[in-house]
Amino acid sequence: MNAQISGRKAGWLFSACFARLRLPPGPTRSAPRDEPARYVQESITARLALFLSLAALVMAGCAREGGDEADALVIRYQGAPNAVSFPELAEDLGYLGDLKLDYQGGVFGGPEDLQALVTKDVDVATAFNGAIVKLAAVGKDLVSLVASYGSDRETGSAAFVLADSPIRGPRDLIGKKIAMNSVGAHSEFIIKEYLARGGLSRKEIDSVELVVLPPISSEAAIRAGQVDGAMMSGIIRELAQQRGGLRRLFVDVDLFGDFTGGYYVTTRELFMRKPQAYRLYVEGVAKAIEWARHAPREEVVARMVSIIERRGRNETSAVVQYWRSTGIPAKGGVVEAAAYQMWVDWLVEAGELRPGQIDVARMVDNRYNPYANEGAPQGPWKQERREVKP
Repeated sequence: MNAQISGRKAGWLFSACFARLRLPPGPTRSAPRDEPARYVQESITARLALFLSLAALVMAGCAREGGDEADALVIRYQGAPNAVSFPELAEDLGYLGDLKLDYQGGVFGGPEDLQALVTKDVDVATAFNGAIVKLAAVGKDLVSLVASYGSDRETGSAAFVLADSPIRGPRDLIGKKIAMNSVGAHSEFIIKEYLARGGLSRKEIDSVELVVLPPISSEAAIRAGQVDGAMMSGIIRELAQQRGGLRRLFVDVDLFGDFTGGYYVTTRELFMRKPQAYRLYVEGVAKAIEWARHAPREEVVARMVSIIERRGRNETSAVVQYWRSTGIPAKGGVVEAAAYQMWVDWLVEAGELRPGQIDVARMVDNRYNPYANEGAPQGPWKQERREVKP
């Protein structure tokens, strides 16, 4: 029996295996009239012995896997191609202690990463806070661990158009195509907020077509005329600006000021099952954020380049050489209720959530963050209340 069979699959597997079991037929002879009881007893005993043997194998395998899942100092995760996340940086710096990261593959957007968490394919996921709020709204009990990214003047998410584009403001985007890495995430919220503040009606906002493209492809799509604009951030934004020919339409910090955009989250079930693993994870990531904040930029870039070149994922290290800052305003990436509340209010105003539907305080847990008494609060963010016209 394979010891890797997970506990959650055990019941299904056991039922399936037993249902498909074909016991050898009993003796072809008819039982003598004077010994029916002994014949039936032998038949039942043989089948029962085989049944119990199978049960022992299945349960032993499940017990081993269940124990591994509960106790192992391993965190399964997905990563962004051509980039180095703070957990990966923490591991390379030796900040994770005995904890091991188990890379499950590449991911391009937060909603996709959250889906992997829901299906229990990873132990940690990260996404834009608005997307995390939406998942909590449908009943998923989430625990926020530590910040994953943020926006400031160096790394904020910005909308770009061609330098000679006639698009100059929100109304010029009506009926146009805007590329972004994922819908239901940071870029969609930001562009819709920009349009709403520009006085567009809901119908006009809906006329703006959101085109999903990998971040590294957005710039080429603008230049080829496949889209009218694109949301870009961080290193991708730096590269596009360096090559010229594009014009920035707006940046997210123009709307909200510096803010934490996303957190690493897990489910409460996993959080309670593997407390030591999550403690080491949060402590290490928090320290890595502070290391990246205070180390010389050249040192941070050199470390990221080295990580990419050593891990063998068929990536390029050219992109990380344009890294500018962590973008995270809270010290150690401390989780803040205000970072969620701003998007809860946004979704309530948009009619996508009911007032009081989400208990934001329940999503916040800083028990393992060594900077918990130093990093909060950072708000309030600059936010203008506005009414979206029908």
